[in-house]
Amino acid sequence: MSCCGHLVDEFNAITEYFSPRVIAIVNGQYVKLAKFKGEFPFHAHAEEDEFFLVHSGQFTMCYRDREIVLKTGDFHVVPRGIEHRPRATDEAWVMFIEPAATKHTGDTVTAFTKSIDQQVAHLR
Repeated sequence: MSCCGHLVDEFNAITEYFSPRVIAIVNGQYVKLAKFKGEFPFHAHAEEDEFFLVHSGQFTMCYRDREIVLKTGDFHVVPRGIEHRPRATDEAWVMFIEPAATKHTGDTVTAFTKSIDQQVAHLR
């Protein structure tokens, strides 16, 4: 795996919305990029927190009881076990960090679900 790269190049390589792309592995954590547009299904991660950083654009992190709007430069942590779903009216570029074992749709399987092999295929 390369030790460096350029975020814009990595984001430009993403061709599907809500399809994570692993760009680095740090201490058992995957650093992932994704383009958000539309609405992702509600899901939860029983054992893992998730860190999100908006590189560009804006999206809303929806919870069952509230919504948080995140804009360029904003970050947010989704606590483990809490149902959530991202929603974006326009394209947003988002970096997120989660343990390597985390399934990006939690225990919910949808058309958006990508295996970890699919998320790291470009690294091989």
